[in-house]
Amino acid sequence: MNSLYKTLITSFGLLIIGLIITLITSKFTKNLLNKVANRTNNKIDDYIVKSLIDTVKPLGYLISLSIAWNELAINESIDNLITGIIKLICMIIIIRLINKLSFKVIQEWSVQINDKSISTMLTSLSPMIRALAWSIGIVFYLQNMGVQMTAIWALLSAGGIGAGLALKEPVQEFFEYITILLDKPFQNDQFIHIDGIWAKVERVGVRSTRLRSINGEIIVMSNSRLTNGVISNYAEMRNRRLVHKIGVVYGTSHEKMKKIPDIIKTIVDETSDAIFDRCHFISFGDFSLDFELVYFISTSNYLSAMTAQQKINLEIMKKFETQNIDFAFPTQTINLSENIDNQKLLN
Repeated sequence: MNSLYKTLITSFGLLIIGLIITLITSKFTKNLLNKVANRTNNKIDDYIVKSLIDTVKPLGYLISLSIAWNELAINESIDNLITGIIKLICMIIIIRLINKLSFKVIQEWSVQINDKSISTMLTSLSPMIRALAWSIGIVFYLQNMGVQMTAIWALLSAGGIGAGLALKEPVQEFFEYITILLDKPFQNDQFIHIDGIWAKVERVGVRSTRLRSINGEIIVMSNSRLTNGVISNYAEMRNRRLVHKIGVVYGTSHEKMKKIPDIIKTIVDETSDAIFDRCHFISFGDFSLDFELVYFISTSNYLSAMTAQQKINLEIMKKFETQNIDFAFPTQTINLSENIDNQKLLN
């Protein structure tokens, strides 16, 4: 009985000493880390210090409890069970701390980066980092508990091969997603053309990208198809080149033909966002005298370009009316011979 009391008192004393050491260590660590954090102006240091201080106390309490319990030595099975539970709780606390700090660092890094696509990629990688931390923590815990890892590693290897074959396409799409974010062939809200599809990018996902077509419907396209296809990104277009053919009738005089390029140049120059390139009389068509007009619209906005084009076309029509220049349209002239025998014609 005296031995039991002595063991209980020793165990209780170790627990009290452990708690006191934990409180002193926590206080000392808090003061030390706060001095280090105060030397910088960013908030992430304060967050790390607070997280570490909040973790030191529970870990110290658990270690003190484990030492005090091992001193009792009640039963080997019970001792192993209690020790395993304490180690499991410690592992959970440490893994949660690692995930919390890594997520905060990634979040702060994402805010500091001006590139929205890189920020999105870093945020999307957070779940993978958490899963990796938990996986490593569980493996270390099982190994620390004396579990034979040879069979588990063999099982995980076989499962990994099977999972790799089953998840081949999703993994490929994920890496294509990383490629899109890093290479940036397009970004959200940009207008693109691929495989006959004209659409605006709404969201780049891990497996697929959502596009809004010009007809209004949602098009979901795999990332691999996007990266392997030829993409025309109109949002990156600084100048939109427009080429038009204008035909006038064959009865147009030589003087009017000479004036037409100057008339059109003046119209284009007076149109906002329009830059004149050239206008030439290029060919004698089947039913028209053809001019080729080339100009640029200094905007990537399709509606703005079409508005400028409409204004130019209407002004050309107005000027041609005032100059009595007629547009050509498809016509065909049939000449009948007058030497046809009238008798044959009557028959």
